Amino acid sequence: MDHSHAPVLEAIEEVRRRDQLPFIPPGHKQGRGADPRVLDVLGRDVFASDIILMNGLDDREMSGEVLAGAEDLMADAVDAKRAFFSTCGSSLSVKSCIITVARPGEKMLISRNAHKSVVAGLIISGVEPVWVHPRWDREWEWAYPPGPREVAAAFRRAPDAKGMLLITPTDYGTCADIAAVAEVCHERDKVLVVDEAWGAHLPFHPSLPAWAMDAGADLCVTSVHKMGAGIEQSSVYHLRGDRVDPEVLAMRADLLNTTSPSSLIYACLDGWRRQMREHGHSLLDRALELTHETRDRLAPLVRVVGRDDVVGDEKAHDHDPLKIVLDLRGLGISGYTAAEWLRDEHAIDVGLSDHRRIAAQITVADDEHTTKRLVDAVTALADKADGLPRAAHVDIPDPGELELEQAMLPRDAFFAEAEHVAARDAVGRICAETLSPYPPGVPAALPGEVITQPVVDYLRSGRDAGMYLPDPTDPEVKTIRVVRR
Repeated sequence: MDHSHAPVLEAIEEVRRRDQLPFIPPGHKQGRGADPRVLDVLGRDVFASDIILMNGLDDREMSGEVLAGAEDLMADAVDAKRAFFSTCGSSLSVKSCIITVARPGEKMLISRNAHKSVVAGLIISGVEPVWVHPRWDREWEWAYPPGPREVAAAFRRAPDAKGMLLITPTDYGTCADIAAVAEVCHERDKVLVVDEAWGAHLPFHPSLPAWAMDAGADLCVTSVHKMGAGIEQSSVYHLRGDRVDPEVLAMRADLLNTTSPSSLIYACLDGWRRQMREHGHSLLDRALELTHETRDRLAPLVRVVGRDDVVGDEKAHDHDPLKIVLDLRGLGISGYTAAEWLRDEHAIDVGLSDHRRIAAQITVADDEHTTKRLVDAVTALADKADGLPRAAHVDIPDPGELELEQAMLPRDAFFAEAEHVAARDAVGRICAETLSPYPPGVPAALPGEVITQPVVDYLRSGRDAGMYLPDPTDPEVKTIRVVRR
């Protein structure tokens, strides 16, 4: 296929060249109706390119196949059979995959390090999760994706499960052995879905971890806005092989998709695919080079988590070096404090922060200037660390204490009659809400699970230490929503 073309971008150019006059949404009409104060901040071109798909970028019957052509090019670029653009982020994409693979009441293996969007998919779908617990690292106090042994054991417990949802890479850049997990699934004729939200860049450079489609996955979800160059909410889910009917996938996704998708998101996905197909290898060459240089410059200041720390038996299968994780225990401060200080004092934003770490991601957008600012800011942080608040103790549960009993389906518990009780009184009760430290957004407890004292201690001590909990109805976790007896 000719990857110099970008059908969505070309359609936008054509609409603007023809000076098409819309009497349809969006009501701002290429920005003519927008508040000038908004235009001063966002620019008129944003509105000029915000064009409806039907009777806008394409005709009434979508005969120009603008979107279909862009999706075909995306699939070809990453060696997938089909690609589907999503303007509601990977949170919607992964839900679409769940309701395609399993029907209400059917079982599906789910990696327990799943993002809260997966839990939302279980609530919406009524699918029964069979949890596959990740590998726990006591030294680093984090989880790695499960491997083929754990997945095979889960299928023995639930041979009627329709497939497996695997989350990789994690927010910390650790990666699963997708090929081995795919083999376990496929020898049982089960579908493997990979939530590869952090892996949109992986198909475009051989020095990066394996891309899910190449490793044998049947469905793969990627967030182009995370490690690619798409604007927020831009996601693609990909299909390969014959275990999933693409028409059924499209039909199920249509239940969740918006009928008013943003052409801006489509255009960014289209343009990013063209850029990466034509220049991705060289762009990622430079990003990898910058990453190695940045890691070397940070190493004398803080503990920089490297491949040797996380890859090995009972650990991760691979590691994405573009995720630079800094362990701050040596500085005596928490990731929460570090993230706030870097933002306030140096206008540096980091995504992940937890009780002992922060993480900075390097993408093709970075250069010597941006990485120097990062290094200079961390240098200043290390110099000032002694004067910053000491990291508060967080009660991290032991691995077995993280494996909660699933007493009800997530859907049933979420919609059940519920009440709020004091956190101390919630122990032994069935959770009726999602309790997710964010980031990374992996629930400590989710609807239907039986709440334990270690989980309450973890959430309460974490909240006191600076943990952000956006999901609970009581964000301070003084009370917890539980199923009424």
